[in-house]
Amino acid sequence: MHKLRSLLTVLGLVFGVASVIVMLAVAEGASRQAQAQIEALGVSNVILRSKEPSSSESEINFRSFEQDFGLTYDDLRRIEETIDSATSVTPLREFRQEARYADQTVDARIVGVYPSYFEASKIEIVLGRPIEPADLKQRANVCVVGEDIARNVFLGKSPLGKSIQVDNTHFFRIIGVQGYKTPSAGIGSSMSASDLNSDIVIPLTTDRSRIGDVITRRQQGSFSRQRLELSQITVGVVDRHQVKTTAAALEGLLAKYHPREDYTITIPLDLLEQAQATQRIFNFVLGATAAISLLVGGIGIMNIMLANVSERTREIGIRRSLGAKQRDIIFQFVIETASLSLFGTLIGVIVGLAAPSLVSYLSGMETMVTPWSVAIASLVSLSVGIVFGIYPARQAARMDPIEALRRM
Repeated sequence: MHKLRSLLTVLGLVFGVASVIVMLAVAEGASRQAQAQIEALGVSNVILRSKEPSSSESEINFRSFEQDFGLTYDDLRRIEETIDSATSVTPLREFRQEARYADQTVDARIVGVYPSYFEASKIEIVLGRPIEPADLKQRANVCVVGEDIARNVFLGKSPLGKSIQVDNTHFFRIIGVQGYKTPSAGIGSSMSASDLNSDIVIPLTTDRSRIGDVITRRQQGSFSRQRLELSQITVGVVDRHQVKTTAAALEGLLAKYHPREDYTITIPLDLLEQAQATQRIFNFVLGATAAISLLVGGIGIMNIMLANVSERTREIGIRRSLGAKQRDIIFQFVIETASLSLFGTLIGVIVGLAAPSLVSYLSGMETMVTPWSVAIASLVSLSVGIVFGIYPARQAARMDPIEALRRM
């Protein structure tokens, strides 16, 4: 008889269920994206990065105005010779430099690598070929460019076979183009996916023989020189259970030769475990916040059912006088409450399943609805609705039939 009132009553449960599903979907999507970035670094890897020391610890050769810091080829050799648990040791050096083709200029990131770099970094070559061992051995003047450079500098034309100039000095023939990498935070290193799209990747031997260990950078009237042999060494470990012991061994090895601590050690496995722990806390907080809406919805159902009991005193009195027992009255009102709860839950689930797609479309955020979030939201909603309907049902059942009929 009161359809609009009943609909308004269940809106609390609708919003509660939908908010639980949507908030957990957003949290799960963000978590999956962050964990995918961490896993891309390799959960069985240990990443060593060169770090520029503080000004008080920095070593500067005032004769040549060079700043000297970071990992070295000697470190690379020591790691290869002493770390038995390492299955692979992949070095690289990176620095920013101006690149030019014809009248097109771009601020690119030059990366000297081993051929294993592409597989270790999960980089797909969409055009041409990657750097191969022969290029490394011959110190070839070849390069693989990121998709942004291929698109912006060569304006959609194939860059294969063309030469790009770096720092107005060195020419590198393009042999391949990297696939696009979604921008990320570059967890665990200075490298980020947005940088990968503007990379010029060359053989590490070519980098050292043509450019040298000293990087000169001129930009807007400034001038700097840095002696940096290696920017990063990625150590692959045979078993993920040995990652932390390998990291401790690397820490002890580097500490002997780097008193200024001009390096950092990142363990993606630790980052992954921390991200998962943070996600569990985040899910709990979001779930508890959204559950308040369910509580409010339950209170709304109790309120309307108490009003129903008051309005239907005559009906209760007639049923009791004709032989209905207290449990029959309780059953009747609980069924009505459960029907309202079920109706609200179903609408809330439908809204909750549809809303994450809308959030992704409008904000660009990744969302992921998990079956357990739908199950928990539905179960809690139904439970709240029924529990809050029991009190009004008991009130109706305890009503004295004679008093109820007297109010007719």
